[in-house]
Amino acid sequence: MTSNGTAKREVAERKGREAEAQAAQWLMQQGWEVIAQRVKTKLGEIDLVARKPGMVAFVEVKWRKRTADLATAIDERRLARVAAAVEVVAHEYATDGEDLRIDVILLAPGTPPRHIANAWQP
Repeated sequence: MTSNGTAKREVAERKGREAEAQAAQWLMQQGWEVIAQRVKTKLGEIDLVARKPGMVAFVEVKWRKRTADLATAIDERRLARVAAAVEVVAHEYATDGEDLRIDVILLAPGTPPRHIANAWQP
């Protein structure tokens, strides 16, 4: 039998994976090619890596039950962790001198995805 905390984490994990799949689908509809998902590094995880000609975006995906909660879903600390992970693997994805950026996609039921391009600017 799992504890309540474990069950909540499992639900959160499933919702996160569903949100990442939804974000990937949305990016493809916008003309991006999703080239990697759930890239793990020793410094953290990158949810999606997407490419357009001349650009590689490392995308953090956040899902919340309520649209109102999206405003606090991402902060500088979380983005800094993503940026650190990107530094470890950027050379593996940006191989032709493409520009790099870190984007965020915010998702909540009943609202269109909110795409924040170039969300991290140290």
